[in-house]
Amino acid sequence: MTETMRAAVVTAEGVKVQAAPRPSPGPEQVLVRVRAATLNRADLGVAAGHAHGAMGGAGTILGLDFAGEVAAVGPGVAGVKPGDRVTCSGAGGYAEYAVADMGRVLPVPDRNMSWEQAAALPVALGTMHDALVTNGRMAEGDAVMILGASSGVGLMALQIAKFLGAAVVVGTSTDAGRRARLAEFGADVALDTSDPAWVDAVLAATGGRGANVVVDQISGALVSAAMRATAIMGRIVNVGRLGGARAEFDFDLHANRRIAYIGVTHRTRSRDEIRAEYAAMRRDLWGAVQEGRFGIPIDKVFPLEDAVEALAHMKANRHFGKIALSI
Repeated sequence: MTETMRAAVVTAEGVKVQAAPRPSPGPEQVLVRVRAATLNRADLGVAAGHAHGAMGGAGTILGLDFAGEVAAVGPGVAGVKPGDRVTCSGAGGYAEYAVADMGRVLPVPDRNMSWEQAAALPVALGTMHDALVTNGRMAEGDAVMILGASSGVGLMALQIAKFLGAAVVVGTSTDAGRRARLAEFGADVALDTSDPAWVDAVLAATGGRGANVVVDQISGALVSAAMRATAIMGRIVNVGRLGGARAEFDFDLHANRRIAYIGVTHRTRSRDEIRAEYAAMRRDLWGAVQEGRFGIPIDKVFPLEDAVEALAHMKANRHFGKIALSI
């Protein structure tokens, strides 16, 4: 008889918390008894019936990052054993059990860290190190700008940029209350992109040069203004499209400023590419993670049974930091 568990599942009638088959680990996978999972924007699309890489469709269990105790490991797994406290990225985290590739499993860095805080780490650390360092080629002394900085991953990007020695860190949010808190996470300058003067403020903060590295989670109609705020030969890393996936693009401005415009996603990456991403993040950041240098505030915690309400809270876009499920 197949063992079952409680999980938040995409159905034809929407997301429902119901019984689902309990997964088993593959040869290089880790099975985790999940204690907490955190929400990501991609979950909203999957919940609405859209695909996110290999995920999507009826029967999909939501959730991209989660933390808990190791329940079992595949025969090819080394360095992780049952009982270990871990935090992972993968799929199916809104459930009592989930599996993750061994290359995406991280030890919980502090015994006193809550499961919710631990679950907030993997996607944010991996995504933003990849954006800033691997693709953005950030160097010490660069000016860095994070568009959409009040999200969980945005707050992590501010912290990483400051830790790696950015000369100036600019964060943006159109919400005054959230914008006022960006300095707590490393922003030297906090701006409202709905203010017509925001590009001038970036230039003023960077000695007229603009940002060397821009992590753009907004895109849409903001793209040309973002290029005006980017230094000549700067890099814009397109991580998200909260402001829209299509907009007018000023090709002449792009060429004149010789900007490298780089698109990133995990949806088309292979297992080995993601393993390499996590290895690079651990190389550069893990010592600081263990020292407690990075963290994301938990906005609100919902029980698994209230996963639909948690998704609605994210969709309302009034949160600061991460929304979590306790499982």
